[in-house]
This record gives sequence, structure tokens and C-alpha cells, in this order.
Amino acid sequence: MKAYLDYLTEIEGRKNQGLAPKPIDDGELVRDIIAIIRDSGTTYRPDALKFFIYNTLPGTTSAAGVKAAFLKQIVLGEEVVPEITPDFALELLSHMKGGPSIRVLLDLALGDDAAIAVKAGEVLKTQVFLYDADMFRLRDAYKAGNAVAKDVLQSYSNAEFFTKLPEVEDEIKVVTFIAAEGDISTDLLSPGNQAHSRADRELHGKCMISPEAQKEIVALQQQHPDKRVMMIAEKGTMGVGSSRMSGVNNVALWTGKQASPYVPFVNVAPIVAGTNGISPIFATTVDVTGGIGINLKNWVKKTGEDGKAILNNDGNPILEQKYSVETGTVLKIDAKGKKLRAEDGQELVDIGAAFTPQKTEFMKAGSSYAIVFGKKLQTFAAQTLGVTPPQVFAPNKEISVEGQGLTAVEKIFNRNAVGVTPGKTLHAGSDVRVKVNIVGSQDTTGPMTAQELEAMAASVISPLVDGAYQSGCHTASVWDKKAQANIPKLMSFMNTFGLITARDPKGVYPAMTDVIHKVLNDITVDDWAIIIGGDSHTRMSKGVAFGADSGTVALALATGEATMPIPQSVKVTFKGKMQPHMDFRDVVHATQAQMLQQCGDNVFQGRIIEVHIGTLLADQAFTFTDWTAEMKAKASICISEDATLIESLEIAKARIQIMIDKGMENAAGTLKGLIDKADARIAEIRSGEKPALAPDANAKYFAEVVVDLDLIDEPMIADPDVNNMDVSKRYTHDTIRPVSYYGAAKKVDLGFVGSCMVHKGDMKIVAQMLKNIEKTSGKVEFKAPLVVAAPTYNIIDELKAEGDWDILQRYSGFVFDDLAPKTQARTDYENILYLERPGCNLCMGNQEKAEKGDTVLATSTRLFQGRVVEDSAEKKGESLLASTPVVVLSAILGRTPSAEEYKTAVEGIELTKFAPSKGLGASVHY
Repeated sequence: MKAYLDYLTEIEGRKNQGLAPKPIDDGELVRDIIAIIRDSGTTYRPDALKFFIYNTLPGTTSAAGVKAAFLKQIVLGEEVVPEITPDFALELLSHMKGGPSIRVLLDLALGDDAAIAVKAGEVLKTQVFLYDADMFRLRDAYKAGNAVAKDVLQSYSNAEFFTKLPEVEDEIKVVTFIAAEGDISTDLLSPGNQAHSRADRELHGKCMISPEAQKEIVALQQQHPDKRVMMIAEKGTMGVGSSRMSGVNNVALWTGKQASPYVPFVNVAPIVAGTNGISPIFATTVDVTGGIGINLKNWVKKTGEDGKAILNNDGNPILEQKYSVETGTVLKIDAKGKKLRAEDGQELVDIGAAFTPQKTEFMKAGSSYAIVFGKKLQTFAAQTLGVTPPQVFAPNKEISVEGQGLTAVEKIFNRNAVGVTPGKTLHAGSDVRVKVNIVGSQDTTGPMTAQELEAMAASVISPLVDGAYQSGCHTASVWDKKAQANIPKLMSFMNTFGLITARDPKGVYPAMTDVIHKVLNDITVDDWAIIIGGDSHTRMSKGVAFGADSGTVALALATGEATMPIPQSVKVTFKGKMQPHMDFRDVVHATQAQMLQQCGDNVFQGRIIEVHIGTLLADQAFTFTDWTAEMKAKASICISEDATLIESLEIAKARIQIMIDKGMENAAGTLKGLIDKADARIAEIRSGEKPALAPDANAKYFAEVVVDLDLIDEPMIADPDVNNMDVSKRYTHDTIRPVSYYGAAKKVDLGFVGSCMVHKGDMKIVAQMLKNIEKTSGKVEFKAPLVVAAPTYNIIDELKAEGDWDILQRYSGFVFDDLAPKTQARTDYENILYLERPGCNLCMGNQEKAEKGDTVLATSTRLFQGRVVEDSAEKKGESLLASTPVVVLSAILGRTPSAEEYKTAVEGIELTKFAPSKGLGASVHY
């Protein structure tokens, strides 16, 4: 009874927070509950029955295992519970998704009691989360002449688990709710500083937008009980920045439909929309839950008689409203006609892109990965029976253009495509299953990924995956009680599942809180690879990487596959010569600015940026690919020269070996296998058998952008423009300004050098600037705090060996200590240098933050409202983004520098250089 009494105590504590009892995942607690159910005389029994039936999590949780075993006893008549008949027990098993429940259903369906076997077989026909061992049991029973096994396999081969589901409604009535104006970051839906509660769905739901917004949504539902709430980004894009499965979960919790009456707080089918549609990474997350994402196009550019956009005084296009979606507007989604209509039926906009055959399947099935599992199950059953399966699912969308060459991403998809027509060449627009080579799980979404794996009954990583990593970087800054409660449990689960983990559950190797993107960039050892990671900045400089939600990451880990369309590409090339006083980060910012000047609109959004980086090594090239998440690109690909790629792979091999030397290798020898793959790839390049990935000369692009390096003469700053009169222009990454714009007068309250955007060269730049100032001024004084967080430990080790770390330590007022990590987040800062633990630090915003209302100049990528810095009552917080030398100099001056001050400060310092052609050489920093 101890576990149950502890649970009652926890329930009382949650009542004080306005929360229901927490869903149960602990098998010991379920054993106590079953003991109480058996005792008809106890007063605890009514509640225990409710907890058992309605509050126990499904899948492979230990609680699900105990529940399934007890339900099996009830079905067999070995236990009698008046409230749970054998038929009801079978219904409960049908809602448990997989794992123990599938094993129980197979036991019953293949058992000796014929009547029970038939009933269990009928339940089995509705299930899709079967793995090899489960399917092999059915196959073996069928071959032994079992009639129920044959019947179940025939049902699977006809995909009745899908065909018998209700169709998507022809018409869906909605009432609008404007969540915000302008681009909506997923931080609004699931704030980073609440990451610790994401696995507790009800608790985490309390943080969505605001309590006032939540009340408004509830009021809309009460006023319109026959309609669903559609959440909107007015004059902006919905879900920019991160995938945030937790954000979609929150929207679904407040506006969606309950997935099962026996599983609390798991809702599906949210409806979201944006004037400019849905961010690509967020759209994938919406698909996971069978939701609908709509491009409203309700504001358009006002044009003159010449057909060109009319600009306002700021040089921005004037927008005019085609139709209103103000909160409380009633609309109709015509799913059959694929139109959004007004309440009176008037057509407002075509929404065919939201109702492709594939997306409609996800809606019908309630999730995208139910379709993935269903297709595999149908194929297996048909092969076992020796029949041709009927065409039930939407076929792969295979687009092939005769005589047209392939872009880099088209080449990668063609190599990794699964189940496509043999010999057929695929071009952009095709929608296919692909093999996933590398998978990354990060620590603030990891608990949700673990939940998803349990829910889909997965227990071991797919053998198709070359390597997978569980990071600890997003919770590296502060080892507080929340991290201590969540992270060890996560690392143990992932380590057992088969991932390389940042922390060792056995405590043999020390914590490695390296930024996940840097680690994935190293363990990606094939430029033809597909990478899936639980973070929007999963953007590798080798292969093509897609940031994804926790569900898609779980699916990739469990199956080694993902389903997605081949995006269009935008080709980015460079001309001219980089000025010696400029840093490559300025080239990245200039790319965004020059693209907007050349194209007018953001042609990067939703597409692949194919950047012809040539001679830049993987670490520095990563600075470009990392930023492409903020350009709203779907992903990016670096086109490197052979020699550059070989050097990058040699560096990657050395870093993987460091991981092995530190004891991070697993029983499967994953890391050693990656080194072998790198050696094989290097041999292919050197022999000429398979040179570095490059597009065909006659490939077709959506657009081509040429960046003129000659035009970049002073540092560039990405500005959130927090006071722009046009709300839709605030907190975007499109406002790129030269440093001279600020007239050497903008006060800077804090500088931050860190995140995945920096590499070893940036750390060396900080050290060299400090040495130079000491030489000219005798000492270094900071007029604003400077926080420095190296992205990886191996960088610190190299800095120590080369003497730079001593310089950084000499000027620091705080140096991290792994033996005594901080247990509380910093709330105020002195004007000193802080050397923080490797990891995300301020960029993540879930632990450390700047002081409210600060103006922060950072090397990171995040300028969203409230992410790095929150507003104060007196002033809006600002997160401006710039290169490392600009940030360091600004912290020393306490303001933005002039262009001349900047040029003087960096004189003699080797910045990260880039040249369009190999003849001009590559950077030495890595």
C-alpha cells in the first residue's frame, strides 16, 4: 500500500495546483491498485478502479505491463471484477496501443479457448503497433494451421485497421482564436523555461500562451459547442523556431479531441493556421497528431498599377486584408472541396496543401506514425500470406521529370528512398519513406520522446540507424532539482534503448553536456546521410538534417525510417572577396539580407538551402546551416570540395575516438562503426569512386541567390526590432542591420558568446581580443557582463593545450566546476566574464536568462520574445545577434561599437575566413 498512499499524497499536492491525479506509469503502484480492487471491503476501492481504468498510461510502461497481465486474468476468468467484464477487459486492452497488451492479445488469440481466441483476434485486427517478435508469432501460428492467426493476417493484409476507421469529416466548423500577431514562436505555446514539465501534459498545458488566453479559448468552446477552435498567427507564420511537440500537445489539449477515453490528457487533431502558413518543422509536428495546418493568405501585399508592391516609409510592403479572421469568427473547413469558407459558404482560400492524400491519412488515423506502422504491418501480412495487398494507402507521390538533373537533396532522397518504384528517379514534390541514418534526441524533449517510444511499444533502437545520441546540453547550465529528477531517468531509458548518451547511467564516464548539434555534426560521417533530430537546429554541414518533434524522433529511432516530401531547393553561391576584418557570421547575416533584397519575399521558407560552401570546414560551415532554421528553411545542404570534406571527416573521426576513449561506446559498437563508415567514405572520395556530394549541372531550383562578399564591409546585426509599429515585423530574423545603424550608442546590458553557432575559432577570438586589450590598455574592464559557454568539452581541452584557456580564466570572475555544478539559475550579473559549462546556456532560456528588460547582444540564434530575456515592467527585453568579436567588444564598451572601433579591435586577429573558391584557402579554425 505504500505506493498507493504516496500517490494519494501526491494527488493532494496536485489539487492545490488545480491539477488532476497524474497519469500512472509505475508498475508497483498498479500492483497496489489491483490489490485494492480485489478487496471489496476497502473504502479505497472506487477510486482505485477509476485509476486502473482511466488513469494508467499505455504502451511499454511498467504500469501497462501490470495492467495488461491483470486484464488477461479477467478475460480468462481467473479474476472476477464485477465492474470489468471480460469484454470490457478486451476493450481496455485495445486502447493500450502495444507492447504488453499486444503480447496478451496474442496469448489470448492463439490460446486454447476458441471463443476467447476469436474475440481477441477481433481486437488484434484494430492494432498497428506490432514489432518483429509479435508478427513472427502470428506468422508461425499461421504456418501451424491456426485459423485465428490466418484471419488476423488477412485483415492486416487488407489494412482493415485503417479502412474501418471513420473518414475525415467533409465539413469542419471552426471558430477562430488569434494567439498573437506576427510570427508565433513555439515558445509561446510551450515556453523553454517550462521544459521540465513537458512529460506531465496537464501541468505543462498551464503554460500555453497565458491564463487569460486559456480562459478565452474555453469561453469560445462554450459559446460554440458544435465547432472546433482554430488557433491563428495573424500576419505571421505559426510555429517558428522549434518543433515543440509539447507546443502541439498544448494546443491539442486545449482545442483538440481526446485520443482515448481511457488515456488522460492525450489529445489529437489540433487545427492551427497562419497568415503565412505553418513553419515547416511545426507542420510535421502537427501531422504527428493528425492535426490540420492551414495557410490563410488573409493579408496580401498591396500593389500599384505596375503590379509592384507599394511600400511604406520603412520600405516594407503595405498589406491589405482579404478577409477577417478576428477571434470569434466562424468559418468552415471544406475538407472535401479543400477550401476554407466563410460561415455563409463563400470561398476564402484554397487549402489543398493541408489536405494532400498523405495528410488526410494522418488525420484519419490520428497520427502520422500509425500510418508508418500500418504500412509495414500490411506488407508483412501480405508477404506471409503470399498475396498482393490492395492499394489502401495513398501511394508514394513519385514525381519524375525527364531530362532534368538532380539537386543535392534530390540525390540524397533517391539514395535513401524506401518502397518506391524500382529505377524511378525522384524530383522535388515526391513524398516518400526514407531511411534515416543518424538520430538525435535532446534532453528537454527527450522525456517526451521516451513517452512516445513507450506509447508505440518500442523497446530497442532500429538496426537501420547508424548512430543515435541523447544529449544533455539543454539542461547543462543548472543541475537543479528538476534536472536531477528528469535527466538520470531519461539517460537510463535511452542508454538501455541503444543510444549513445551524454550522461552515463552507470557513472563510469563524466557528464558530457556538449551541444547536441555539434555532436550530431561529428557523428554524421556521410554527406549522403539523412539526419533526424529533436530540435530545429538539427542542421548538419554533412548530409541533410531535419529538425523534428519528439514523435518523429521516436519513430525514426524505432523504425529507422521517416516519411516526408522532397522539398524544393534554393541555390546559394558566393562571389567577390571577404574583407579581412569581417567574420563569417557576417556572411551568414548578409545572406539573409541580400536574399530579401534580391527576391522580395523569403524564398528560403519551407525549402532546402543548398549552399555552395566549397572550402569551409564542417564546424565553420555549421554556422551557416545552423542559421538556416531562422531563415525558416526546411533544411540545408553544404556543397563541399573533396579535400575539404575529407578533412572534415578526419576531424569527425578524431572526435568520435575521443568519445570512445571517454567510455561512451555501447555494446553494439556504434561509435567504432561510425569511424569505419568515415574511413570507407574517405576512401571513396580519394579513389574518385564517389566524390563529394554535388548537384547535377541541369538541376532545377526554385530560386538562385548570389551573395556578393564585396558588399559586406561592416558587421551585421540581426535585430528583433521590438518597437516596430508593425507587430508582424517584430521578433523576426529578417531585420539585418549594419553596426553603424546604431551610431555607437545602443546600450548593451549583457554579452553572450555561446550556443551551437560558435566553434573553437570563436573561443580563440575571445582570448585574442582580451590579450590585445591587455597589451594596449594594461587591463581589461567590462562595462557589461560577458557570458561565454564553449559548445563542447573537446574544444576546452584543445584550448587548454594551446594556452587560450589560461587567458580566458585569467579574466573570468566565474569558472564552471563540473564537480560542483550550479544548483540555481543566475538571476543577476556583475560586469565580469563568466566561463559557463559547455551547453546551450542563455540560448535555450529554460534555465539561465538575462535580467528582465536587458538588451542582450549574443552569438546565438534566438531573438524571440521572452526566450533569452524577458520584458520588464519598464522596458522590453531585446536579444540582438552578432558575431563573436562584436559581442565581446560591446560587453567591454557597454554599447554597440562604431565600425572604426570594431576594425581597430580585430586588427591582427584571425577571424573565421571564407572564400568562394578553394584557391583562396580555408579557415584554420575547427
